[in-house]
Amino acid sequence: VQLQASGGGLVQAGGSLRLSCAASGRTFGRYAMGWFRQAPGKERECVAAISWSGDTTYYADSVKGRFTTSRDNAKNTVYLQMNSLEPEDTAIYHCAAQIRVATVIAGNPDYWGQGTQVTVSS
Repeated sequence: VQLQASGGGLVQAGGSLRLSCAASGRTFGRYAMGWFRQAPGKERECVAAISWSGDTTYYADSVKGRFTTSRDNAKNTVYLQMNSLEPEDTAIYHCAAQIRVATVIAGNPDYWGQGTQVTVSS
């Protein structure tokens, strides 16, 4: 599975962005997907994850209520809708894939995509 994240950019605090992660391969629908971010000097954090069916989602406390992840298996794409953005959300965001959503959340996916930069100005 090859992954490519897009949709990052510069936004003012309180604004919104939607990230997309396009996957190659016919087996995309079998994989749980996760969104990770890493800011300079900080540890990588799983901010959201979604099971292969979309029935199960996970959000880090830091983004709960502001971020929403979803997927369209027919389009081999997973999304991260980010609302009420804060300067603390500034980071490089990556998408990642693994069969089990728990393994994704634990930070051990099998596949990583290239990141997209999100910058939130105050």
